[in-house]
Amino acid sequence: MSKNGKDSGLETLLQLDGEIFPMDNGFWVKFKIYITHKNIHIPHGIRYSLTLHDKFNTRVIGYDNAHGIKPPKKKRYSGNRQIWDHKHKETKVYPYEFESAFQLLEDFWNDVNNIIE
Repeated sequence: MSKNGKDSGLETLLQLDGEIFPMDNGFWVKFKIYITHKNIHIPHGIRYSLTLHDKFNTRVIGYDNAHGIKPPKKKRYSGNRQIWDHKHKETKVYPYEFESAFQLLEDFWNDVNNIIE
């Protein structure tokens, strides 16, 4: 975040919308990003989908906020806060703490590099 509270990486992220990048070993990456109205589920005001696919076009990993997920229950009497930012790793879904557009890109590319290496 910049000093004025704006996400300085947002413009970079938005410029990646629609981009597809071929990677080594048949892997490829796809980006979908657009601005939307801020709301309780999307307080940062962007919808995104960053995905890595294998040579069979199967999604291996993905970061998105297209739908809500219920966090794992830790206590019997806890709130029903539904998380929208999340990460898909194969068939499992994990909550993702969106901090900034730059952090999203860094986390995604770190996962991509770990998988294709």
